[in-house]
Amino acid sequence: MPFVDFDEVPLGIDASRAHPARRYDYWLGGKDNFVVDRESAKMIAGSFPTIRMSAIENRRYLHRVVRFLAGEAGIRQFLDVGAGLPSAGNVHEIAQEIAPESCVVYVDNDPIVLVHARALLRSTPEGRTAYLHADLRDPGTILSMPDLKRTIDLDKPVALMLLAVLHFLDDDEEAHRVFRVLREALPSGSYIALSHASTDDLAPDVDLAEREELNRRAGIPFRLRHSSELAELCAGLELVEPGVSALSLWRPNVPPEQRPRIENVCMHGLVARVP
Repeated sequence: MPFVDFDEVPLGIDASRAHPARRYDYWLGGKDNFVVDRESAKMIAGSFPTIRMSAIENRRYLHRVVRFLAGEAGIRQFLDVGAGLPSAGNVHEIAQEIAPESCVVYVDNDPIVLVHARALLRSTPEGRTAYLHADLRDPGTILSMPDLKRTIDLDKPVALMLLAVLHFLDDDEEAHRVFRVLREALPSGSYIALSHASTDDLAPDVDLAEREELNRRAGIPFRLRHSSELAELCAGLELVEPGVSALSLWRPNVPPEQRPRIENVCMHGLVARVP
């Protein structure tokens, strides 16, 4: 993967503010992050020491979900919103290994992601990939972008990937609005895959208000939600077994002794079919 020379910050990148994609890159062991991202990451780790494990487990969950969608569910189109920096095992790599004709659109709002995506996101000859520089908060713009329409057909089933991204919408009304606009754009037979930081497995002595205030001080507002809120968000959709669950319990592919403790991850996920 190309390495960004942080002595020469690319035009349009604000190196003074932490960004979720770069902070996540740091937790996954990447190099494409700034001091402010690392400081933000370390601040969160002071309150939640296993946050790196949580990021890694979310990535493993992505791999299992894409294998299910491209394999058992037969999906050939993917829209990954909040995709983050490219790393090994991206959506198109897994999907196209199963079905080379798979088409994938990635969306993120960090210019560094744009630089790497254009350099690294190489499709199979049979399939297609595209990267959209856009913001989750403006789903209408995402859905209307020409590169999206050239890459996937919204009249045919699509897998909408919203992994570890909705929790950055700390206003519940906005989160529901964004989810609704994206959901309503999907035809019958589509799927939505979701992962989200959750309150279910927090220790009893954790002060949630204090945790969310720490997130704000770390420069990236962040809203933990209970799994029941995720189920409510997906009302009317058909949940795929095992429904809303801790990430490590969603169709695990390793024995129990190799899975992280759910309280060390504190994330829940689901896959749901659009009827």
